[in-house]
Amino acid sequence: MADKRQLMSLDEVLQRLAAGAAAHPIADTETVATFDALGRVLALPVTSGLDVPPADNTSMDGYALHHADVPAAGTVLPVAQRLPAGVVGRPLARGTVARIFTGAQVPPGATAVVMQEQCEAIAGEGLGAVRIDAVPADGQWVRRRGEDVQQGAVVLAAGTRLTPQALGLAASVGAATLRVRRRPRVALFSTGDELVMPGEPLRPGAIYNSNRFMLRGLLQAAGCEVTDLGIVPDRRDATVEAVRMAAAGHDLILTSGGVSTGEEDHIRPAVESQGWIENWQVAIKPGKPLAFGGVRRADGSSALFVGLPGNPVSSFVNFLLAVAPVLRVMQGADGALPRGVAVRAGFDWPRADRRREFLRARFNADGALELFANQSSGVLTSAVWADGLVDNPPGQVVARGDSVRFLSFAELLGR
Repeated sequence: MADKRQLMSLDEVLQRLAAGAAAHPIADTETVATFDALGRVLALPVTSGLDVPPADNTSMDGYALHHADVPAAGTVLPVAQRLPAGVVGRPLARGTVARIFTGAQVPPGATAVVMQEQCEAIAGEGLGAVRIDAVPADGQWVRRRGEDVQQGAVVLAAGTRLTPQALGLAASVGAATLRVRRRPRVALFSTGDELVMPGEPLRPGAIYNSNRFMLRGLLQAAGCEVTDLGIVPDRRDATVEAVRMAAAGHDLILTSGGVSTGEEDHIRPAVESQGWIENWQVAIKPGKPLAFGGVRRADGSSALFVGLPGNPVSSFVNFLLAVAPVLRVMQGADGALPRGVAVRAGFDWPRADRRREFLRARFNADGALELFANQSSGVLTSAVWADGLVDNPPGQVVARGDSVRFLSFAELLGR
């Protein structure tokens, strides 16, 4: 068990989380319609069964022709056929052109397309003729067969989280269904007799339970199925029962508050009675206390347990830095923290801390980062205001104009 007086680095915490059961993706998979797969993680790669595009086609409205038939601007050629998208033309005779529209297949014999803005239609017998006012290059405005994707290519690897553009790519190769990892099942509860729900009277000494809403939303944004077990009273027996119930049918139990060692903090003894727990003091600010463990199920397997601090911003930041990577690994994706980007600081931070700091920041009109004025762990407005976190190393001061590492909230959630 980690010495509670010793501060652990975030990197060490992530290594220890990865070394546990959290390092293993959920084995269960399911097939879902591509329409309904947004945010899911692929269990199997998507391989293309066709070339994309499946045939040479035009990227412009205009006229398809053999480029050698236009030796000079002003050449007039008869229009032999008209090809909207979806119509397959016949072979194009030399010395003729085909009126063609974006996305239509280029007929055999045509080697280029001249955009309609460089042509002038001439009325006449049949489809008439056209004057070509620019000399085309071979292959001009022609998208070649297989230019985007070749048959047999893996277009989406296993472990890919499916974004809207990834769904479009899967559909473009004809994938009507996708094999994905089952969503992590997470049981969520809060502890604290001081907590009440919005809409209830706020009695003296009470606070509204913001963490319940925030953590549920974070879990849903991370692609989880959430069972909300509500607020557990500050009693040992109630906490033990909540932990025992939460382990059944869930991959992860997530709590906020009650992970310290005070007389009213019952999470640790409750989890220990049903499994094991480590209380870590992480060298980050905000969010120092973090608990990790496992709770036995009736069949002998275990559900993971993570206990977050009660301060809302500490809970928010710890989720992004420690819980979200575990959930990504469970889903078969990469659990590493994002690389982040180097951004110019539009602020001064003259107070170095011995801990690694995660400062709530957003972009200003000049493209630099500015900080929320109050970086306290209890100020949830900072997390709403911000675009992400400045990852500031221990002992590091920042002067306006310095380069800092920025982690966006979307990246931290794996989106």
